[in-house]
Amino acid sequence: MRGEDSPEPPAGSVRLVTPALASERLAGLLQRITEEGGFAYVSSAEKAAGGDFRAAEAAREMAWEQLHSGPWHSVVPAWRDAYAMSCLHVAAFHAGAGNFREALKTLDMGLIMGGRLLRRDLDEAVEKIVGRSKGEEARVGAPASGLRLEEGDGDGCGKSQIVERQGSLSMERFLCDYFLRGIPVILTGCIDHWPARARWKDIQYLKGIAGDRTVPVEVGKNYLCDEWKQELITFSQFLERIHSTERCIADLTYLAQHPLFDQVVGRKYIRLYSASVSGELYPCEETMLKNSSQVDLDDLDLKKFPKVQDLEFVDCVLEEGEMLYVPPKWWHYVRSLTTSFSVSFWWSECKKPAS
Repeated sequence: MRGEDSPEPPAGSVRLVTPALASERLAGLLQRITEEGGFAYVSSAEKAAGGDFRAAEAAREMAWEQLHSGPWHSVVPAWRDAYAMSCLHVAAFHAGAGNFREALKTLDMGLIMGGRLLRRDLDEAVEKIVGRSKGEEARVGAPASGLRLEEGDGDGCGKSQIVERQGSLSMERFLCDYFLRGIPVILTGCIDHWPARARWKDIQYLKGIAGDRTVPVEVGKNYLCDEWKQELITFSQFLERIHSTERCIADLTYLAQHPLFDQVVGRKYIRLYSASVSGELYPCEETMLKNSSQVDLDDLDLKKFPKVQDLEFVDCVLEEGEMLYVPPKWWHYVRSLTTSFSVSFWWSECKKPAS
């Protein structure tokens, strides 16, 4: 929060240097906010830059209200950047007082809800705070017993064509035999070198490196259920939820955000339907949900959805260390057979530069 010539912060604190309001990008942002009628926000932001903590919190609250003034797509982009800026100011005060958890939570909220203008500043601030615990990973040491993974029964795998498994597959073969032909395939041995294969089994290690970070999660069976909701919680809280054996189906919690689906820890049952049978899967009629099926495979109603019974599909139990390629527009159903962690990679077609 302080300038370069300011005295060193007290022991046990971290100094976060925020961008000057007079800089070209922030001056332009404040001008846009003024044009949107945000005079009170600009005044509070100026006081915050001068060292007023209450003004910093007030600016953040004003920006937060603007983010919730209507549908997300209608929010003026400048207000998202304004929220990110106020998060930087508030986090700087917390870091200066040695309250690193609150500072980290504030910065994460800026990353999740804020715009792109100050994303690099937020990332650098997070890195500076997390850097204090750089030796934490070394102190945690080798993975302990960690998460106890219980075998699932894998039921539902017998009616289908099993997804093919391939090891040591060249890029050329993958592109020609699977990618261009739109065929799912399981790739083995591709992530054996990942440290996460061992480390992510240790819940204490995960809490040590990211436990205080704020993450968006989805709660409930799926977003078509009435009880489904979204929450912002710390990663430690998320780990505690998924590790609990007392959670009911309505309280299932998973991280929000598969062309390439990597199973790092645990096992999952996955069923895939080709894009060619989309009509028989009874897509939701609402525009925003048209890529979701009304069919609940866990409680199949054949009277309501009779066409599903005769549809062909491919399925598999994705084992630890395997990667599954899912072709574009294919429908997927995923069920965890054990406590598990997966990583999804998304990509889009690159446009060739104009000659």
